[in-house]
Amino acid sequence: MSQTTEPPILRRRKNDLPDDIVLNILTRLPAKSVIRFRCVCKPWNSSITTSYFISTHLNNFAHANDTDTDNDNGDGYIIHMPRHTLAMNSSNRPVCTVALDRTFDRIFEIEIPFDLPSGLSKIVGSCNGLLCLATSTNVIYLWNPSVRKFKRLPDPCLGNLGIVTLGFAYHSENNDYKVLRVLCRPWMRPNVPDDIEVYTLSSDSWRRVGMSLRANVKVFDNSFLLPAPLVSGALHWISRVVEGEEEHKFELIMSFDVNSEEFRMLRMPDGAMSIEIFQTFLASSKGKLAFLTFGQSEQRGGYQYSIWVMREYGVLESWNKLFVVPLERLAVCIAFSMCGSLLTHCLRTNNQEQKFVLIDTETLHEKDFDIQQPLCVANFMESLALLDGANMVSY
Repeated sequence: MSQTTEPPILRRRKNDLPDDIVLNILTRLPAKSVIRFRCVCKPWNSSITTSYFISTHLNNFAHANDTDTDNDNGDGYIIHMPRHTLAMNSSNRPVCTVALDRTFDRIFEIEIPFDLPSGLSKIVGSCNGLLCLATSTNVIYLWNPSVRKFKRLPDPCLGNLGIVTLGFAYHSENNDYKVLRVLCRPWMRPNVPDDIEVYTLSSDSWRRVGMSLRANVKVFDNSFLLPAPLVSGALHWISRVVEGEEEHKFELIMSFDVNSEEFRMLRMPDGAMSIEIFQTFLASSKGKLAFLTFGQSEQRGGYQYSIWVMREYGVLESWNKLFVVPLERLAVCIAFSMCGSLLTHCLRTNNQEQKFVLIDTETLHEKDFDIQQPLCVANFMESLALLDGANMVSY
């Protein structure tokens, strides 16, 4: 009887690298390469699909991206999709475009692998290569294009009779992901508190969150196109406060700590609302909270974007006005990238057609952007998130 031997691919040779070194090398390779290496042998496949390997791979690439951002190399990526969708099926699905962060130059396109109904769709957020998409009918998906997996979330606990605000975040303490859903009914008198629920990926379920907001504080998603920025472990929106019998209204920044699931109020920069403002929104700028306004410029007849950054999170005095970007036309910002590029929708006037313009906030260089309708835009990176998840759809 012949002696049983190991398969050649598993047979140890004198000059073979130790397993821990091999795995360390694999955690530093691009996600698509790692996926291909799952086919090499069963031990590699088993190691690659562990939560430890996925987390280590993510941390290596997140650190590399942070280093690139600090060095201002402009090597980051964004992903964008059309805001308006027609009724789509498997033979006629929209695509997402992956592009360079600073220039929005197209790299490649990815077909959305699930059906979208007619209406408005948006990218709720992007964390660690995992995208959260929502439709106008409040159907929510988690999707990682790099590992070709997605998941439709179960229906929320709360209904849809109100203004729905969504946020998507990474729960760092538990290595988990959460979707926050706030249901606001501002027309009800007297004021009633917003209803709040949270979906957790590890439990695959929604649960209501105890109210930590006063009834006179309303969480409005005043910028449908732009994802709620995740900064210092918290999601952020601009919210409205109604006070007194005369219902005096003013706006402030509302944050939701993903770990503690508590809300906190932050003040806007002093003087930020001193001129007539047409648009306000929040963004993340190189890992810091940014506050942007669009309004009339100090020179008559013109407009400007003003950009503040909170240098020390939570400290009002650390708001710093970084840039003022002049514009000649009335416009709406539909994206603000991590490296500081503004994508604006210049509106149609009597003698000018609408157009989309990309502006570098540091150099003020403008480039016409060849698109026909507003986009939903989010940051993007390749990762192995969802690779080890249960109840996922592979395609």
